[in-house]
Amino acid sequence: MKHFEYALGATPLDPDEMEGLIPAHITTQGELNEWEQQNIAAGMMWAYGRKHPHLLSEDFLVKLHKKMLAQTWRWAGTFRRSDKNIGPAWHVVPIQLRQLLDDVRYQVEHQSYAPDELVARFHHRLVLLHPFPNGNGRHSRLMADLLIQSLNAKPFTWGGRSLDKASAVRTEYINALRAADKGDIAPLLIFIRS
Repeated sequence: MKHFEYALGATPLDPDEMEGLIPAHITTQGELNEWEQQNIAAGMMWAYGRKHPHLLSEDFLVKLHKKMLAQTWRWAGTFRRSDKNIGPAWHVVPIQLRQLLDDVRYQVEHQSYAPDELVARFHHRLVLLHPFPNGNGRHSRLMADLLIQSLNAKPFTWGGRSLDKASAVRTEYINALRAADKGDIAPLLIFIRS
């Protein structure tokens, strides 16, 4: 069985999830990161290449995850079936995801928050829910980017660097998420525009 090193804030995969790795040639974390990034780039091209009238739907979230990781993981686009170091018990993920999407559709319709805050709160809650075995941070950032675009606001900068590898920027991002866990959204609002 292959073993990979995880960056700060990354969720380790269980052995069954690791068995879902499609490319057999991958043996290191660096190779996995590179392969996933190519897959994610294709998913991003798909996402940005069209309008999404049902952006805030379970079907779209699942389809986006699948587009981002289907060449890497057999379970891409399926909800996790195990508990993780983050998120609720796996069996309540679909229920809590529907609640989150209902909340955000209401917030968009009623302009409950300014666009940045609305999307930052959505991003935080989606990361915290952690609906998939892996790729939740990247998926939730792309969902946030698509949502802020749909609200006709400027794209987020996410610290101006990749958040996939261990770095000071990733640490700042994780700390902003942890502050949001405690009810303080301000660091995340600063980070998304830094």
